[in-house]
Amino acid sequence: MTDRAPAENHAGGQRLTAMHPHQAVNWPALRQDFPILDQQVHGRPLIYFDNAATSQKPRAVLDALVHYYERDNANVHRGIHELSNRATAAFEAARVRAAKFLNARSADEIIFTRGTTEGINLVAAAWGTKFIKRGNKILLTEMEHHSNIVPWQLLAERTGAQLAYLPINGDRGLLEPGRLDEFLTSDVKLLAMTHISNSLGTINPVAEYCERARRRGIVTLIDAAQSAGHGPLDVQQIGCDFLALSAHKMCGPTGFGVLYGRGERLAETPPYQGGGEMILSVDFQQSTWKPAPHRFEAGTPDISGAIALHAAMDYLDGIGRGNIAHHDQELGAYAFEKLSALPGIRLFGPTMGRAGLVSFLLDGVHAHDVVTVADRSGVALRGGHHCNQPLMKRLGVESTARASFYFYNTTAEIDRFVEVIREIQMFFGK
Repeated sequence: MTDRAPAENHAGGQRLTAMHPHQAVNWPALRQDFPILDQQVHGRPLIYFDNAATSQKPRAVLDALVHYYERDNANVHRGIHELSNRATAAFEAARVRAAKFLNARSADEIIFTRGTTEGINLVAAAWGTKFIKRGNKILLTEMEHHSNIVPWQLLAERTGAQLAYLPINGDRGLLEPGRLDEFLTSDVKLLAMTHISNSLGTINPVAEYCERARRRGIVTLIDAAQSAGHGPLDVQQIGCDFLALSAHKMCGPTGFGVLYGRGERLAETPPYQGGGEMILSVDFQQSTWKPAPHRFEAGTPDISGAIALHAAMDYLDGIGRGNIAHHDQELGAYAFEKLSALPGIRLFGPTMGRAGLVSFLLDGVHAHDVVTVADRSGVALRGGHHCNQPLMKRLGVESTARASFYFYNTTAEIDRFVEVIREIQMFFGK
């Protein structure tokens, strides 16, 4: 789990973990675990720099999916035959593994969802509807993904609550901890914030913010979509009440995720959806519910998703999440330095202590044009607002181009990417 609290850097940002790897890792050899990377796109070797949108999947995860569907495919919890028993055992083993991965106190604090988005919606719809009232405030930050804005907007519309936003510090994209107290007013009932910004690469000091909120009785939720699988993640050290993540951004399958909920919070939260599996008893007029986590998992779950996520967590811990954090942040710093040397470019996010991604704009070239031309050279980027439209407005832009890295990427790929960016500038006469 987390070796120590995130270390501050001189630019005022954060590091996800200590900046020294625990052991030597043969990074090039790990690339061979990802068959999708061994291909050409438009006649050029694929350089996959869209990891903030979704990561690639190693053979261990693909094999786990195939094994389940070939050998153990059955519904869980409801059968007493052998296939159902095996599927149930594997499904619940994944819950135990996720609790260990996050250092939760119990597997009962792990709810399986369709991803970060559903996890946040679950908290907003179930816990929020019960506890957020007219006149209350929900505190967010200006760098939030739409998934951590829209559910709270819907809740505010239903309840009459208000939204407030912690401001960022210009293009550097940093929060100012010194301003937190002025926003943690007595009417704030929830603080929901991202751990790592998917547009800026900012690593937020979530443990500090959660601790300061908790002292005032404020419930906290962390969006860990961009940090899960990119470094150690310890919910007890962070001290949050809820934390949501997506499997597909950490070498797992799409359509699956985890919501951690502190046991006391889950005990006071009503069901999110009704149906099979989440009930103790049903009659024609009323029903009673199972305790957490099954109270929040109505219907047949994505069994294969849980099993594949288990394989992904094993794979990541086999590398060492401290090693991954170190490597990702080295790639982010290297790309930022190389791009900074180019004329006519605007870079976003911290100058130091950034996560493994870089967002940028070229003078006079739309982000979509950058991505389209880069694709012709085999470089997969992403361009647009990145589900961060309020942040884009705060920065005074409509969109950015983004290169995002993972442990199977290399500095040689970044060098080629920078060459492609130079070629794009020449193509557009910039």
